[in-house]
Amino acid sequence: MNRKYDVAIVGGGIVGLSHAWMAAKRGLSVALFERTHVAEGASVRNFGMIWPIGQTAGHDLEIALKSREFWLQLKADKVLEVEECGSIHLAHHQDELELLNEFCKTGTHGSEMLTREQVLARSAMANPKGLLGGMWSETELRVNPRVASTRIAKWLSDKLSVDLFFGTTIHSIDNHVLMSTTDESWIADQVIVCSGSDLQTLFPSVFSTSGLRLCKLQMLKTKISTGGLDAMKQSPAPHIASGLTLRHYSSFQNCDSYSAVKQRISGNTSELDQFGIHVMASHFQNGDVILGDSHEYGDQISPFDKVEIDELILRELRKVICLDDWNVIERWNGIYAKHPSLLVFEEEVDAGVRIFVGPGGAGMTLSFGLADRAWKQWN
Repeated sequence: MNRKYDVAIVGGGIVGLSHAWMAAKRGLSVALFERTHVAEGASVRNFGMIWPIGQTAGHDLEIALKSREFWLQLKADKVLEVEECGSIHLAHHQDELELLNEFCKTGTHGSEMLTREQVLARSAMANPKGLLGGMWSETELRVNPRVASTRIAKWLSDKLSVDLFFGTTIHSIDNHVLMSTTDESWIADQVIVCSGSDLQTLFPSVFSTSGLRLCKLQMLKTKISTGGLDAMKQSPAPHIASGLTLRHYSSFQNCDSYSAVKQRISGNTSELDQFGIHVMASHFQNGDVILGDSHEYGDQISPFDKVEIDELILRELRKVICLDDWNVIERWNGIYAKHPSLLVFEEEVDAGVRIFVGPGGAGMTLSFGLADRAWKQWN
């Protein structure tokens, strides 16, 4: 006999966990399925940045700020550590400084300009050489991506009675019946497919026409020495973004100064555009510093990481930040699905059976807010 639930969710990454939370807090019985024994996709292979500053003013920013509220609720409930660290965008070129000034004057994100001295006072990591100033934003958060999904899943199970089926691969969904590769089955009134970068296993015909495409990133980790930690008194240390980041996030694209930054980078360092490189650093209190990243799409993606990409990331980071030890202790890649124009791809493939995938590289930033919005519409 099939086990019966109000809601079944396929995918145990941050998107699936978000839906499990929103459904369970409405008093619905929820089962969450994940094919691996712990989440190991894009939800764990990132900076741990909750990044509202990168979202376009208006609807997108509102979704990010709503997500931020949920992260802070997890902090208050002692589910996991959430650092209210904020972020600093560094300006080492005059056009970057002009773009940041223009952006701050819009007042949309509550950011403020910092002088060179103010940047250095707030971040011991900022490279003073050539530094012109920067922009401070208080909304950004930091979580440890390698433990966040696991702890949220446990909390959902312990406190909200979500049934977790990790290490369970769902290979078909037919008439609200979910069938696993071990011939177990479950039935649910509502099914949400949050399968991340897996665009093939379930509903392949829908995915093939969805417009979604895969993006691969490469990332690295260093570790600040004990002496270096003593020198970095800020706790928590702000996220650091270079001027290269200004051409990547949609929040800056409506500024008149945007094109000058984009054109200079493209003209002087086209290799960065080739691999979609924009550099950022996230400094954790234990001394770990996550560095990145790059963006390769579609047919560019290879299972083999490119040494050239890692070297370019490190080259650009050395221009904008200072570390006492540049030895790379870990390297990894991640793959996520991204839609060219939508915050997330949603489609109802049958009554009460929905696909909900593709928040791109903003899954940690947007997922709780997106799920909250969706459940308010569905129920």
